[in-house]
Amino acid sequence: MKIFRKELWFNVPSRRGFINITPQIEECLKESGIREGLILVNAMHITASVFINDDESGLHQDFEVWLEKLAPHAPEAQYRHNVCEDNADAHLKRQVMGREVVVAVTNGKLDFGPWEQIFYGEFDGRRKKRALVKIIGE
Repeated sequence: MKIFRKELWFNVPSRRGFINITPQIEECLKESGIREGLILVNAMHITASVFINDDESGLHQDFEVWLEKLAPHAPEAQYRHNVCEDNADAHLKRQVMGREVVVAVTNGKLDFGPWEQIFYGEFDGRRKKRALVKIIGE
C-alpha cells in the first residue's frame, strides 16, 4: 500500500470565502501515483472547513446567507468565546459545514457523483491556513 501526504496552504483575504480545491486535489492524486484507494482532505484549523458540493455561485451565496443566519458574526457580545477573540461564529460555521471529506479513488480519478467538487471553506480568514491531503491505496 502506498501513502501520500501533502499540505495545501490558503490565504483568504476576506473573513469568509469558499475555494474550489478540486484541481489541487486531482494534482495531488496524480503526484501520488495511486490508482485505487481513498483520499482524505481535512481543514487543519478550527475555523475552516472542507466539504463537497456543487460549484455554483448562487449556491455559495446561499451558504453565506444561511450560515450567517445560523451563527451571525454580530453582535460579538452574544458569544462567550468572544471575551478573548471575535471568531466564535467561525467555530460554529465550521461545525455545520464539517471538518473533512473522504473520496474514493477509482482508476486514478476521484470517484465523484454528478456536479460534486471539493471546497475549502474559510470562516475567519486574512491569514495563512492549511488543509491536509492524505491518500492511501495502490
